[in-house]
Amino acid sequence: MLRDANPQELQKLVVENILAFNEGFWIRLAARTDTCKSEDDKKDYEELAISVMSIVDCLVHKTNEKIESSTDVLKEILKPVVHEEEEISWPPRDPDALKLMEKKITQREQEGQLDEGFLAEVSAQLRQAKEDRDKPGLQAMLQKVLQLYASRVLSKRSYAKKGDEVLKAEQFLETIIQAPEEEWSKLLIDGLTVGKGEISPDELRAVIKKRIERMLIRTEGGSYQQRILNEYLKGIESRAEDIVQVLQGKP
Repeated sequence: MLRDANPQELQKLVVENILAFNEGFWIRLAARTDTCKSEDDKKDYEELAISVMSIVDCLVHKTNEKIESSTDVLKEILKPVVHEEEEISWPPRDPDALKLMEKKITQREQEGQLDEGFLAEVSAQLRQAKEDRDKPGLQAMLQKVLQLYASRVLSKRSYAKKGDEVLKAEQFLETIIQAPEEEWSKLLIDGLTVGKGEISPDELRAVIKKRIERMLIRTEGGSYQQRILNEYLKGIESRAEDIVQVLQGKP
């Protein structure tokens, strides 16, 4: 039941059965993980353990505190790059501010706070910023939050190794997934055969397609998470196509 639950259902199950997560539970989960026949199943259980531990830890820390709303979580994440007395600018003048924002996203994700409610809040604010058209800094900032979230989630699971064999196309894709969006073009030029690398465009297309398929299987249909992860991978695919067109001299 826990393994098949989406993030919201998992959080609800953990909260409702908090006393069940005792030493015996962790021993059974470890045993189940060790007996998995496939790497994917093993990774599923490892991720489940991390998620449950994060939720339990968050509950312990929040026992005597008010649970933050999605808006509060977003404000806290943006705090390093937003100054109330100044107009929002992007990129931030202080490069360390962006690193601090990344750390906050990682921390909040580990605590299970970047759930569907949070993603819906960011998406709603981003949509409003696009409609207003007079807040390009805010729009870029919120887009960055979603990119960092997608990079973080997609980087949890690696497919770059099959036994002792390194799958270079998968490894290349994972390098791009983990990189800031501003670095994608250089990575693609350096890594694709149409540029300076050894991965063909067709190989990259194939692993992106496979990664999207895997993501769709492992996320809830129609969820904000699924849409955001899909857009991130499609963004890499689109950038790669643009780079290929340019390097091949096609308009």
